[in-house]
Amino acid sequence: MTVQRRTFIAAAALALAGTTFPALAAKPLVMGFSQVGAESEWRTANTVSVKDAAKKAGVNLKFADAQQRQENQVKAIRSFIAQKVDVIAFSPVVESGWDTVLREAKAANIPVILTDRDVNVADKSLYVTLIGSDFVEEGRRAGRWLNEFVKKQPGKTFNVVELQGTVGSAPAIDRKAGFDEVTKGNAQLKLLRTQTAEFTRAKGKEVMEAFLKAHGKTINVLFAHNDDMAIGAIQAIEEAGLKPGKDIVIVSIDGVRGAFEAMIQGKLNVSVECNPLLGPLLMQTAKDVKAGKQVPKRLVVEERVFPAEVALKEFPNRKY
Repeated sequence: MTVQRRTFIAAAALALAGTTFPALAAKPLVMGFSQVGAESEWRTANTVSVKDAAKKAGVNLKFADAQQRQENQVKAIRSFIAQKVDVIAFSPVVESGWDTVLREAKAANIPVILTDRDVNVADKSLYVTLIGSDFVEEGRRAGRWLNEFVKKQPGKTFNVVELQGTVGSAPAIDRKAGFDEVTKGNAQLKLLRTQTAEFTRAKGKEVMEAFLKAHGKTINVLFAHNDDMAIGAIQAIEEAGLKPGKDIVIVSIDGVRGAFEAMIQGKLNVSVECNPLLGPLLMQTAKDVKAGKQVPKRLVVEERVFPAEVALKEFPNRKY
C-alpha cells in the first residue's frame, strides 16, 4: 500500500470518528384506550389525565368514548385489535361480559390494562393489571365517617337513602359492599331506599326528588356513590325547602372540586377521595408491559377522606 493511500485511509477514519449519525427514531408505543364516557367531573378529569400523560410520554393514543355503553367498548376494543395497537387500556362500563373480547385480544398478543374499574372474568390472565382505587375501602371510609357522626348523637335513629352508581359497575357494587359492611351493625342507621342514579348529576336530582316525595322530612342521611349525584341531590333537597348538610347529612365519594365548593357552602358533609389522575401511572405501566417487565396485578392509588371542616384549606390544592 502506498504512503498516499495509507494517509487517505487514516484521514478518512479520523473524519468518520468525528461524525455523529442520528439514531433511528424509536417507534412510539401505540395505545388504544376506551373510556366509559363523560358522566361526571371525575370522569372528565380522568380523561384529561390520560390524554395529557400520553402526550408527555410520547405515546400514540387512540381514544374512544363509549358513552356509557358496553357494546361501544367491545366495538372499540375489536377496532384496536384490528389496528394492531401495542397495548389496550380501558375503564369498563360494567364488570361482566368481557371474556370473549378479552380472549380475542390475548389471541392477538395484545396486553390489556384495566383502569379505574375491574372486570369479572374466569381467566385473570386476560388482563395484565388493574390500575385504580380500592372501591370497597372507599365505601368503608364513607361508612366509618357516618358511624362516628351518629355516635355523637346517641339514641337518635338516622334514616338513610342511597344513590347508587351505574348498575353492574365495579364502583357501584364495591362501594355499596364496603359501606354496608361497616354500617350494617349500627342500630342508629336505618336504610329506607337505595336506587341507581347512574353516576350523573341529573339522575341524582331526579331520584332524590322521588325519595323526598316518598319519605319527606323523615330522611336524615344521604349516601351518594359519587359527588355528581350528591350535587344533583342537593338541588332537589333545596327545592324541597330543606337544608342539605344540616337537615340531611350528605356523605359522598370522589373528592372533585364541585364537592369541595359544596362543603365550603355547608351543603355537603364529607367526600371520600377517589383519585382520577391515573394517566402517568398508566403510561409508565404500558411501557413496562411492552418492555416485558413484570408488573403487579393490582396497582392502588393513594387517597384521603375530606370532611367539610378541612374543605376551605384543601380547596386550592385540588387539581380536579
